Order: sequence, then C-alpha cells, then structure tokens
Amino acid sequence: MGARRGRGRLAAAAVTSVAAVLLAGCAALGGTQAAAPPAADGGAPTPVRVSIMPTTDLAPLHLAERNGWFAEEGLDVETVTVPSGQASIQSLIGGDVDIAYSSYGPFFVALDKGAADLRFVADASSLSPDSSVVVAMPGSGVGSVADLAGKRIAVTAAGSISDALVKSAMRESGVDFSGVQWVSIPFPDTPAALERGDVDAAFLTEPFVTLAERGVGAVVVVDTSTGPATGLPTAGYASLAGFSEQNPATVAAFRRVLQRAVDASADRDLVNPLLVEYSKVDAQTAAAATLLDFHAEPRADQLQRVPDLLLEFGVIGEPLDVAPLIAPVDG
Repeated sequence: MGARRGRGRLAAAAVTSVAAVLLAGCAALGGTQAAAPPAADGGAPTPVRVSIMPTTDLAPLHLAERNGWFAEEGLDVETVTVPSGQASIQSLIGGDVDIAYSSYGPFFVALDKGAADLRFVADASSLSPDSSVVVAMPGSGVGSVADLAGKRIAVTAAGSISDALVKSAMRESGVDFSGVQWVSIPFPDTPAALERGDVDAAFLTEPFVTLAERGVGAVVVVDTSTGPATGLPTAGYASLAGFSEQNPATVAAFRRVLQRAVDASADRDLVNPLLVEYSKVDAQTAAAATLLDFHAEPRADQLQRVPDLLLEFGVIGEPLDVAPLIAPVDG
C-alpha cells in the first residue's frame, strides 16, 4: 500500500477506537464543566452518567462538556472512565451509568448473548480511510494484503470486530485467512511486539497507528475500510431499554448536543488539544493522527452492517435487526 492518505485530515461528519471489542486504558475527565442550568421545563437539571474511554472519537463529547453545551440543554452530564467496552456495558447493566460508550462489537455481543436489552442512544464514529489499518515492520516480509496469509497478526481480541475487519479486507482481495494465527495484544503493547518480531503484522486504530509509525517505524500495509467495511460504523452510545423508553426527551437532548459538537469538530484546532488531554498523546501525534469520521445520529441502514459483518465471521451467532434497537426521541 502506498503512502497514507489524509494523514492530517478530520472529516466533518464522525481509537479507536476503536473498532475493537476490548480497548484497555484509562483517562480521567479533567477540566471544569459549566454548572447545569435548570431544565427546559423549569425543573432541576437532569443528571446523566456516561461511561467513557480514552478514545479519539470521544473528542466531540469532551468538546461539548468543555463548552457547557450539555448544561445548556438542561443535562448534568457526569462521565465515568472505564477500561474497555466490556466494562462499559457491565457498568450499564449494573446501574452505575445511564449511557455507555463502546465500540459496537461489545454491544452486539451483549445483545446476541441476551446479557442486556440495549437501545442505541447516539452514534459516535465510523471508519475513515487509513484510520483502522494493518501495519508491519519494514523487512518483515509483509508488504501487502497478499502477504498476510498464514501470518501471526496482532488484534485486541480474537473473535472480535478487530479480526473480523482484517478477515473482511483479506477476503476482499481474495486472500485466504484460514491459516492466520490471531494473537491478542492490547493496542499500547503492539508496537513493541512488532519490533521484537513477536507478530508479523498488527491491526491498529488511531492514535496507535501514528504511535507505531513514529515509535518503531511501522508501515501501513492494509486499510480495513474497504469493500463491505468501507465507512463501517465503529462506536456509539447505548442505554438500557428502560432508560430510553422513560427518558425520550433526555435522549433527544443528548443527541442534539453531540450533533452540535460533531459539527464544531470540523475545526481540527479545537480537536487536537482534546486528544492531547483525554487520549493521552503528545501534540505531534494528535496533529498527525487520521481520525475516524464523527457522527451523532444513529442510522439504521448503516448500523445494520455491523452485526451483519459480525455474524458473517462468527463473532455473533444469530442475525440482529438494528432498527428496533435505536432509541426513539422526543423533540
């Protein structure tokens, strides 16, 4: 694959992260949030607890908090940092939060297993070109998608959306993935594993792609946003069904604020400082990272592609109809 396209661009529409089922890490929400005004009906502001992770596609949410936009809509949003999508959903099931952020894989796995009755409150991101890729070291013998056959490929978790995306890209190019050895390695540990030769290639999302390029000289060999996975939704926000059914106005306000923040995020100068603060990367990495496309409005036709892909590669066992799972809004 040639040079990465659009290394510094930010799509105005929507690592992470985040096409992975499990993304470890922890980043506390800092800064000062404006005090919430009374709700639109004159009552007290509505408290909403949201689980988050240190992923780049949460930049709009941080921007909204920083500017007091949730407060303007009568929402008193409190964020709770968790280490993974699985932990985020567990916090939701346990009643610790009202809304959970995660890559879509864990949401659909939970639905498939009957672990939770979820409703999608808002979208967060989708694949953009070169934002979720397979990288390898120069001289490793892996220079293209054809070279991945039979190799050791690092993913966040085998049997997840991580390897499903790699399999999809390989199949799109007619490459057999049956002999691949999938090695589970957390994103932060992957560059060192590549440099040591523990794996031949690795699936990464931003900012870990840029960190691997700058840190150990890794090069991109496959962009997973290709074929049926082009522009695939990667992450979003969900609540339990009871919460969304009982609070349609809150869901609508939350979604409106995120849309406002997504629109404002077209200005990369507003986003980069948030990546440094919340995703814990340096300023150079923040400026160089190719971000996912930001979104706020859940789109059933697009989101349906995720469980379809997961079903195709055996991550979930039964078909799931997405349309009834999108939370209705009031207003």
